[in-house]
Amino acid sequence: MPCKSCLVLELQFDIQLKGSQNLSMVPTVVNHFQRRNLMIKVEGDHLIIHESGVREFLDFSRHYMDLENIYFRFEDKDWKPIIEIESILDMQWIDEVIRRKAVVSYSQPIVNANEEIYAYEVLSRFTREDGSLIFPNEIFTAARSRGRLYALDRLCRMAAVSYSAILKKKTFINFIPTSIYSPEFCLQSTVKLANQLRIDPSQFVFEVVESDQVDDIEHLKTILNYYKEKGFQYALDDVGAGYSTLEMLADLQPQYMKLDIKYVQGVSTDYEKQKVAQLFLEKAFEINAIPLAEGIESREDFEWLKQSGYQLFQGYLFGKPSIVPKRKIK
Repeated sequence: MPCKSCLVLELQFDIQLKGSQNLSMVPTVVNHFQRRNLMIKVEGDHLIIHESGVREFLDFSRHYMDLENIYFRFEDKDWKPIIEIESILDMQWIDEVIRRKAVVSYSQPIVNANEEIYAYEVLSRFTREDGSLIFPNEIFTAARSRGRLYALDRLCRMAAVSYSAILKKKTFINFIPTSIYSPEFCLQSTVKLANQLRIDPSQFVFEVVESDQVDDIEHLKTILNYYKEKGFQYALDDVGAGYSTLEMLADLQPQYMKLDIKYVQGVSTDYEKQKVAQLFLEKAFEINAIPLAEGIESREDFEWLKQSGYQLFQGYLFGKPSIVPKRKIK
């Protein structure tokens, strides 16, 4: 049974009223809502209303109240001016995407120095009802704005685990650390599904995305330790930005470290990128992590990275993400 944050329930908004004009209108607002059979609850200078009544309230407040002194929040997020609530309402479509489980898993090969497929990274793509694709940045922007990141991350993770059954190789699966409250609770469904599919846990490498936004390292360590206890492996991406010290990296003990695309493309001719790539490599070897370069598109960059000591490689040079797994590079 997923936690409440993973369920797509109707949003409930806390509306804060300031100023005598707005407070004097509370009985009128309550009467207006009750006549329309819309849920409303009064708690001092606050109104609690469901999303189904928000536009009604917004229309009413525009005509009869002082908008500049009305604020809202939901799920204990920060208070915002009421006029910003429309952007959240406009992104309600993300709820239906999650309810329909409208995610399709793609795979991109990860190769070794001999250009043999070592693993695949599973990437999530999302579809509208007409079958057209939705860009990932649209999806995650909408999910963040409506507090649906937890539900979306779980949906993608479960779909990727299911898809891995046809890959039959090591599988890299992205996850967002901030979308997990408690690993023992939030990740138990992932572990259960892997067991049901009879996939060896060592086949999975859970990859931390948005590394540069990880503020709570202790929480991340708790998640990674849980994965480790269950037999899974894990990778860190964008190491230069998110994990600046060797001590921190050694503490996290990742099995894989991914060099970001911005240091990969053009590295064969760019001295500054070469310096970053070499430093990254030294960090990886010091903590016994396998270095992986992603975003490779040119043969020259691949050869330079390979000669420098990188062990794994990913990018369009070896294959684009596809629904049907690519089985051979050459």
